Amino acid sequence: MQWTLVIPLKPLARAKSRLADTAADGVRPGLALAFAQDTVAAALAAAAVRDVAVVTDDALAGRELAALGARIVPDEPAGGLNAALAHAARVVRGPRADRAVAAVNADLPALRPAELARVLDAAATFPRAFLPDAAEVGTTLLAAAPGQELRPAFGVDSRARHRASGAAELRLPGVDSVRQDVDTGEDLRAALALGVGPHTAAVSARLLIPGQ
Repeated sequence: MQWTLVIPLKPLARAKSRLADTAADGVRPGLALAFAQDTVAAALAAAAVRDVAVVTDDALAGRELAALGARIVPDEPAGGLNAALAHAARVVRGPRADRAVAAVNADLPALRPAELARVLDAAATFPRAFLPDAAEVGTTLLAAAPGQELRPAFGVDSRARHRASGAAELRLPGVDSVRQDVDTGEDLRAALALGVGPHTAAVSARLLIPGQ
């Protein structure tokens, strides 16, 4: 099964505020963009991925991610993350519902194409499925098979909420790069230990990160 990925990205100026103890205000927008660039590049290289749509109203991010091959979808109806993802899923499917769609976090800088393909192949056996994050609280990927609505419930305790919605929880070994999103300095150190993409590596090299 081939998938269309929908990746949400908030305006860079407001992104990654929880990294304040690791990256200065002037650095965080560039770091958020680097995360997204490495996420999109790895996603497009995955065998199971047909195409990638990034949901954002940030002009710089839109230009940079479009240059990598992503389609840019405006953040509508400006009703928050889940409304934006549901809207984008409808946009990329168009008048037909026979396209497999998965929402993926934009902050997976260590993402490996082969690991993402394994997760998507596993998700293809369920109507809806999700992958919990490394912290076992959130979600890094939510997939909907053809004909199924995405019904995203990202945010606080999204693992529990996606499970309660009826989505199957994927428990796969060896897919750490798909689970390691980055919200805190500790998360960034974990991603760096896995090995991040070139954009994140370049920005992170300018940071002083204890334990790196």
